Amino acid sequence: QVQLVESGGGLVQAGGSLSLSCAASKRTLSNYAMGWFRQAPGKEREFVAGISGSGGSRSYADSVKGRFTISRGNAKNTVYLQMNSLKPEDTAVYYCGAALGELGRTRYEYDYWGQGTQVTVSS
Repeated sequence: QVQLVESGGGLVQAGGSLSLSCAASKRTLSNYAMGWFRQAPGKEREFVAGISGSGGSRSYADSVKGRFTISRGNAKNTVYLQMNSLKPEDTAVYYCGAALGELGRTRYEYDYWGQGTQVTVSS
């Protein structure tokens, strides 16, 4: 069982930046692919970014490519999402997920989820 806790959400103006963190209860997440997803009101949970267990592979949704960066922390049990040039359409609850396996882009490939953190971007 892996427990995940997200933090770092908040309110920011368009064009601003936020950094999200996802901390795991396990000592290391090196066996897990990690992903960030988001869900806006009335919409499905969508893939934002993912990183493989080794950190060697990363994947981004087209809507965030070039603006967001996913990374693993030196502590091995933390994953980050750096979000720059934020837009109002980035407003959503952001969730961290862990998958015991390959890096995936669908929510069904992830085994564990955090409780989410709200990101609101004002225009």
